[in-house]
Amino acid sequence: MTKMTRPLDLWNDSATRTSILEFVAAVSQPGTDYVPPEQRVAVFDNDGTLWCEKPLPIQLDFTIRRFAELAEAQPELRTRQPYQAAYDNDLHWLGAAMVKHYHGDDGDLQLLMQAVTSAFYDRTVDEYDADVREFFAAATHPTLNRSYLDCGYAPMVQLLRYLEANGFTCYIASGGDRDFMRPIAERLYNVPPERVIGSALGLTYREENGSSDLVYKAAMDFFDDGPEKPVRIWSRIGRRPILAVGNSNGDLPMLAFSHVEGRPSLRLLINHDDADREFSDVTGAEEALAAASAHGWTTVSMKNDWAAVFSEPQVSDPA
Repeated sequence: MTKMTRPLDLWNDSATRTSILEFVAAVSQPGTDYVPPEQRVAVFDNDGTLWCEKPLPIQLDFTIRRFAELAEAQPELRTRQPYQAAYDNDLHWLGAAMVKHYHGDDGDLQLLMQAVTSAFYDRTVDEYDADVREFFAAATHPTLNRSYLDCGYAPMVQLLRYLEANGFTCYIASGGDRDFMRPIAERLYNVPPERVIGSALGLTYREENGSSDLVYKAAMDFFDDGPEKPVRIWSRIGRRPILAVGNSNGDLPMLAFSHVEGRPSLRLLINHDDADREFSDVTGAEEALAAASAHGWTTVSMKNDWAAVFSEPQVSDPA
């Protein structure tokens, strides 16, 4: 006799797990809340939702290493932010820039964005892809003592698979750089590049010496966070999601956009409240937590709802 597998067994038997199971059953089985498969669209933020983002986002670690290289080669940069913070390994300034953004102060974030466009100017998309893969092959989390390849949240990956098994199409809709996530999203989440939505540097087409390339401009194309998230989701998918998952104030518009009156929807907000297995820190999520409480969204407690946070470390080539 074949042993039955318990759905979402990395999730504790809680009201949160029950709400997910009941929602998926309602929209995928005949009944008043049935939703056709082509309309079962789910969107997931990435930083802090699918993988760890403390003490600083993984992409920021990748980027500040580039800033430090530039500051090493150009001493005049060492007294200018964010190069100074990167050169001095000042993680507090870099992390605080993102926190300020979530509270509506984009002064330091603008400095970061301006530096990012300069740092990768004239790189081809293939060169950048190779840089990202090389980074993930060697880089480790500064405090968790595990490869960044092993910093994806196991219960969330399981949720992606469960949704797909029930006719959902899952997308990543993140404030992170689209082309930073694409080389690794399939390896970590089994989400292909064409279903990764994120921020983007400008691109231009170039033919030179018999080769053709896409090359990054020294300018942002768009920053996919806050009100921009629904814009990018609609532009790429052409449908409103019926399920959205986030973890911060920047995800509020995406969560709100996933609901239409008279149609079933599920909004999940990840609460980082597990100091033992990850971090206990809601900085930059205060408004989102208040909105979840006010609107009856489902708050996911990492401490109480997840039986595990990470999978066992694996050794493999990210390529």
